[in-house]
Amino acid sequence: MTMSEEHSVVVAKSDFRRRRMLARLRRFRPLLYVVGVVLLVALGAWAIYFSSWVTVHGVDVTGTKALSSARVTRVADVPTGRPLARVDLAAIQARVEAIPAVRSAAVSRSWPHTIHIAITERTPVAVVSRGAGLQAVDEDGVLFGSYARAPANLPLVRTAPDVKADALAEAARVVTSLRADIVARVAHVDVVSVDAITLDLRDGTTVLWGSADQSAQKAEVLAILLRKHPQHIDVSVPGRPTTR
Repeated sequence: MTMSEEHSVVVAKSDFRRRRMLARLRRFRPLLYVVGVVLLVALGAWAIYFSSWVTVHGVDVTGTKALSSARVTRVADVPTGRPLARVDLAAIQARVEAIPAVRSAAVSRSWPHTIHIAITERTPVAVVSRGAGLQAVDEDGVLFGSYARAPANLPLVRTAPDVKADALAEAARVVTSLRADIVARVAHVDVVSVDAITLDLRDGTTVLWGSADQSAQKAEVLAILLRKHPQHIDVSVPGRPTTR
């Protein structure tokens, strides 16, 4: 075999080995891709859940009016320094919604370092006096807050301390059914039970309301009857109202 032939054999063997190695790499390429993806996912999970790169640095509170953001932040008790992805949002929401003046709270992560708390406050529809000071009551009959004196724009609900909460909720439903101009004329809402609710207007007119059932219809009838300036109105049965 001549040197030229020997050189050709060597080149052919080298080329064969190179092609065989490339073929092996092609066979393992999908596996290499999978391993690479797994490593990237593992690195990302470690960075998000365990590293100090995306930890909680602060709390952002929105939606507060009567409440202070500082109080919400204090009650929320967000664990600063903890990885943002590992913070228990449901627990924070439960703590914030335990504040009586909070109707609802939405808690979310604001990457990379903040917990966002969006507050919906309760709206007072009346003031309640039950022997332990004045408190606001919302449309669901939930008591919250306190007043030194009753605001002029809210009717005062008078009820005995032992009256059940559902009766208070009924009174709130009655107030919310009234037109704003009629609410402004209400001095007191007297609640004896769920079926015995009476409105005392500022001009001395007394309105026997009964229960909160059919309150929308009762409110419409009351608005019409008030034009006649009676002293006593009974809309407990709105289809058969009486005046005197």
